[in-house]
Amino acid sequence: MTVEAQKETRGFQTEAKQLLHLMIHSLYSNREIFLRELVSNASDAADKLRFAAVKDDSLYEGDSELKVRVEVDKDANTITISDNGIGMTRDEVIENLGTIAKSGTAAFVQSLTGDEKKDAQLIGQFGVGFYSSFIVADKVVVRTRKAGVPADQGVRWECDGEAEFVIENIEKPARGTSIELHLKSSASEFADDWRLRSIIKKYSDHIAIPVVMQMPQAVGEDEAAQEPQEEVVNTATAMWTRSRSDVSDEEYKEFYKHVSHDFADPLTWSHNRVEGNLDYTSLLYIPAKAPFDLYNRDGARGLKLYVQRTFIMDDAEQFLPLYLRFVKGVVDSNDLSLNVSREILQKDPNIDSMRSALTKRVLDMISKLAKNEPERYAEFWKEFGQVIKEGPAEDFANREKIAKLLRFATTHTNTAAQDQSLDDYLSRMKEGQEKIYYIAAENHNTAKNSPHLEVFRKKGIEVLLLSDRVDEWLMSHLMDYDGKALQDIGKGELDLGEMDSEEDKQAQEKVAESLKPLIERVQKVLGEKVAEVRITHRLTESPACVVVPEHEMGAQMRRLLESAGQTVPDSKPIFEVNPEHPLVKKLDHEQDEDRFGDLVEVLFDQANLAEGAHLADPAAYVQRLNKLLLELSH
Repeated sequence: MTVEAQKETRGFQTEAKQLLHLMIHSLYSNREIFLRELVSNASDAADKLRFAAVKDDSLYEGDSELKVRVEVDKDANTITISDNGIGMTRDEVIENLGTIAKSGTAAFVQSLTGDEKKDAQLIGQFGVGFYSSFIVADKVVVRTRKAGVPADQGVRWECDGEAEFVIENIEKPARGTSIELHLKSSASEFADDWRLRSIIKKYSDHIAIPVVMQMPQAVGEDEAAQEPQEEVVNTATAMWTRSRSDVSDEEYKEFYKHVSHDFADPLTWSHNRVEGNLDYTSLLYIPAKAPFDLYNRDGARGLKLYVQRTFIMDDAEQFLPLYLRFVKGVVDSNDLSLNVSREILQKDPNIDSMRSALTKRVLDMISKLAKNEPERYAEFWKEFGQVIKEGPAEDFANREKIAKLLRFATTHTNTAAQDQSLDDYLSRMKEGQEKIYYIAAENHNTAKNSPHLEVFRKKGIEVLLLSDRVDEWLMSHLMDYDGKALQDIGKGELDLGEMDSEEDKQAQEKVAESLKPLIERVQKVLGEKVAEVRITHRLTESPACVVVPEHEMGAQMRRLLESAGQTVPDSKPIFEVNPEHPLVKKLDHEQDEDRFGDLVEVLFDQANLAEGAHLADPAAYVQRLNKLLLELSH
């Protein structure tokens, strides 16, 4: 039978017209993906030949230098991607190209065993990447010959993206496959040497075999007088696959700038290879400066994902939790479940395992920095501390590890610097102290001057001063540390445990009993404004304070939610008065009920102002205060 006699037109083995239309218009979100897919397929073909040649070296046919060649003809509006890999027979062409979603690579992986399967650097899983050609081409011509078969058993396959393809035998001296794309007029932008080079650098820079293109001719050179020279476009050596001892600090820093688009050097990095049930490599960086969109929780984030050194996506957010959204880097895995376009990760237990391990690695990096380089850790905390505070609410499994990284301002240092850890606090706890105490306020000055601190200063008990917007939310999820409960001193009853003697407690109860009539009078004045009025022993200098009921939302959290436009439930504070303060004693002896009411309202408003709250009726407060001042002047 002659070569020409074997030419035939065949239909695809699926409802090809509809499926091709779906793939061309819906499957891929970015047209330049076609080159990534075809270069990946060519890389697979080279890997298949490499494995086959281990048993039969003659398959190399005297040419063991594997490569992918990309050629462009601007005048003809064509691109050709060719390889000297394993190639295909006629039957394989019909099976692999004539049946959409039939993956020769997937079948090949199934045929491998033992270390071969572990070492195979194969990309294709679905057999649809080839058809991404039709995103940019209105005709595709494939020429191929299987390694080890005669030159006259080459095969030509042609398709215009409709329901049929043409296949015929041809003479093909060189083994391997070439794919010629006849570009659509709307895709002529890709018939450009520099455009293709940039796509290759972006998506295929780190595949294991070289991708070559013809060197551009210098201006004024006689093109006919010179042999075309080829050059390698990609690096062909993924830096993250090299041994850590072979990579210099400068190379790590330059690669960080490449993946992060940051001009500054990173603060630190971690390069790690995992082998076992999961095989993957990670190269993770912590930036020195926070990006401008750090607090946009819906912004693009995540690691660059590669599968077998081929770029899959820029922002693979599945590998790290949201509170570590500032981390940059690369993860390269041998086996991940991708959707058919390779642009979206599917739900997979392997991803969950990798997420857990990568999260732990980042936290270990940060912990190491905190332990060994406290000055640099202070820089890190200044930039990223507020997002780390999101961690305990989002990552319960690592709550204790995250808690060790937290830094706070406290009454111990009397500065606004957040430089004290919870371990520092524990080391200074008083004998008999059973809780870690904190106060949350709108800003540092309000926190450090809160009347709630008065009894703690008197007894020398340290208190954490919280003023970041996220702090109260953090504490609602942290709750305890190293067996010690965290207590908001602005909420509920004050209980100092063993630090209050039995005699003190009995004396407090006696005072409270004696002032019951005063409490009832105050309660009558304030009415529905408060949940309760009671005697306090947390104050030593101030006449009164407001306290949030034990199980209700704190003032800082309420303000945060309200500023975000969220509806918050109504809440009434508890009003506590200091029985030892001269104003309260004066109040107890006041007989004029109108004057008594004005004094109570002024004390209540002052207590709210001390907490950083906004008064419901500032004008009324000013009028009462002026009235009382005028009375004093007479």
